[in-house]
Amino acid sequence: MHAAVMEARKGLGHTRPNPPVGAVIVKDGRIIGKGYHHTCGCDHAEVDAIKNACRRKNDTTGATIYVTLEPCSKPGRVGACTDAIIAAGLARVVYGAVDPNPANCGKAKRALARRGIACERLDPRSSQAALCRDLIRRFRKHVTTGLPYVTVKLAMSLDGKICDDHGDARWISSAAARKRTGALREQVDAIMVGGETVRRDNPSLLSHGKRNDDLVRVIVSKSGKLPKTAQVFTDGAPNKTLVFDDAKKALVELGRMGLSHVLCEGGLKLAVSLAEAGLVDEWITVLSPVVIGNRPIAKAIRPFTPQDERLLGPDILCHFSVGPAE
Repeated sequence: MHAAVMEARKGLGHTRPNPPVGAVIVKDGRIIGKGYHHTCGCDHAEVDAIKNACRRKNDTTGATIYVTLEPCSKPGRVGACTDAIIAAGLARVVYGAVDPNPANCGKAKRALARRGIACERLDPRSSQAALCRDLIRRFRKHVTTGLPYVTVKLAMSLDGKICDDHGDARWISSAAARKRTGALREQVDAIMVGGETVRRDNPSLLSHGKRNDDLVRVIVSKSGKLPKTAQVFTDGAPNKTLVFDDAKKALVELGRMGLSHVLCEGGLKLAVSLAEAGLVDEWITVLSPVVIGNRPIAKAIRPFTPQDERLLGPDILCHFSVGPAE
């Protein structure tokens, strides 16, 4: 199941409105096929793994498939996974998380049992089951509420500032921290910032390294007055940048579009408005060892020496969820 989880993570940020799912086929104690859901409209993980096994000239008859999410039993954009499992001659299915979609929840076991195929859920107390549930927590919120899961990321100085007195927020955190948190952009469906961030910083928002053209960029601006020459409008990304005058309206529309995970990266006012409306599911705060006071960021005081940074790391990453643990 751990191998299936690793497969599923390859699809993070690219499967909307579907969840990321991975699958591994095992026979005679060895993996004979593996796969994951690449993008909506393409093969689901089970089918991808079956095809992978066939390409490797492996016979799936009598094998066991481990899949991170309960297989779907209802045809959608592609055929039902239970039908593919039956056709491949698999003898046993083990899944890690229950599908929160009412259209599929609990139906795979009945569909497979009619054809003599065992179907069981991994012990929900196990660490691997927890990893499987974690993979779909954004999808779970979207499919049960219609709203996307919202992660807010902020970089903060030791004296609690996210920018200096001139409004400059580049760069409070270290390059290493920016690279780590920037990797989130490869795993989310949309990135949201306030209008002032666009006007002041002119960010691309597509990457901190590897560009993710699957991202939808969202700007929240009450005035709607944004520079037409900004990168978010002119860099040729295939997904159009969307502009809204209200954060809650934006999330309702993004949910309607099938986006399940939104990363809010820019603007304290935007972050506060989301929090006050009870719309934040997860906070990521990078606490950087600088004291800004009333200085420009370029002249902020670093109380630690470079040697201390090598020993301890320059920043502290604080990461927690707002809702109850699964």
